[in-house]
Amino acid sequence: MARFEVRLPKMGESVAEATITTWLKNIGDPVEMDEAVVEIATDKVDSEVPSEVEGTLVEIMFDVDAIVKVGEVIAIIETGTVETIGEVVIEQNEVENENKTEKVSEVILQVENDIEHSIISKISDSDKFFSPLVRNIAAKEGVSLKELEELVGTGKDNRVTKDDILGYISSGRVKSEQVKHIDKAVESPFAVITKEVAKPIESASMNGGDEIIEMTRMGKLIAHHMVASVQTSAHVQSFIEVDVTNIVKWRDKVKDSFFENEGEKITFTPIFMHAVAKAIKTFPMINISVDGDNIIKRKAINLGMAASLENGNLIVPVIKNADQLNIVGMTKAVNDLANRARKGQLKPDDIQGGTYTVTNVGSFGSVFGTPIINQPQVAILALGAVRKVPAVIETPDGDFIGIRHKMFISHSYDHRVVNGALGGMFIKKVKELLEAWDGSVEL
Repeated sequence: MARFEVRLPKMGESVAEATITTWLKNIGDPVEMDEAVVEIATDKVDSEVPSEVEGTLVEIMFDVDAIVKVGEVIAIIETGTVETIGEVVIEQNEVENENKTEKVSEVILQVENDIEHSIISKISDSDKFFSPLVRNIAAKEGVSLKELEELVGTGKDNRVTKDDILGYISSGRVKSEQVKHIDKAVESPFAVITKEVAKPIESASMNGGDEIIEMTRMGKLIAHHMVASVQTSAHVQSFIEVDVTNIVKWRDKVKDSFFENEGEKITFTPIFMHAVAKAIKTFPMINISVDGDNIIKRKAINLGMAASLENGNLIVPVIKNADQLNIVGMTKAVNDLANRARKGQLKPDDIQGGTYTVTNVGSFGSVFGTPIINQPQVAILALGAVRKVPAVIETPDGDFIGIRHKMFISHSYDHRVVNGALGGMFIKKVKELLEAWDGSVEL
């Protein structure tokens, strides 16, 4: 009988591990080709791992809530097939045993290397568990075992994750080696700030009738990413008001025929995303990321679209190569991602590779907002609610007051690399594109 190894698949460049959330098959269950075996969760999206073969599930390598690295074997499926080479029949499990022997040797070498470069134990004296990845990061960054033990992780049972230690390092801590060389006799405002950053946050007091609600896994991750983004980027905002009366009238005029012809409901969102993509083409230095002292100028314009989930959390699926889509294509992309986000059917690739993000705060009635940048991007646009307001209308015959549809758009950008001129010119371009809408755009 041949044994097939089910491995945790690659789920994007920035995703190195995932958490096992639910086994959909038990040992002994039959498994069909492409049938989901297990549900997993990353810091970005929940997903399923399908089987690449047909057979019987004979081994489960990890329990629920275990953290697994990309490429690790998570289950074994017995397929009952053999490979024939000439007159010699070789069962696949014999080949796998040889591979496993090689892998064991590799693991031994890796463990020896870890021991050589790290003095941090997998389990500390306080019985806290630290994964090899966390320990290696700690060793490279000079984080001591004492510091690790004081960290409150966001993983299961408050386990310290990769994101926790990276967030701690980026928060302004001073490496242990550096602390040893600080002259305690010298009063430095920076030393005081460092101590304040590292100071544990006091627990909130409880009063009678108060209820404790544990944060969800996604809630913890979102909270961590928001704090890390604020600590990483110097956030600055610009605001501008846009007259979208022409867009409102055009949509009212074509929405029924659009649905009849395309089978899609057209909202304001794809029109706004279309304008943002065109504005990025004009100002490509908004479409960048920061890597240390270097700037990465992105070639593709991949627009992230913040979508609300039923549990109140947000997820950001990505419209790839958005500048290459017309209104029909953009509408279909927006509707597809929004629908699958609400149903929890997004795939890992759907949320990878974003270069700029748009969020619609107006869907909750907000006039404008100051969104936090979605790292490693450097800017994010917030769309406010479309409202009927009295406005001054300029004509050749003079000015008069009329009812117009207007909205505010808010632009948050990283002032380390995006100055006020670029940040302001970008949203001004978005305004010009939206106000110039005349309904003659190619569908």
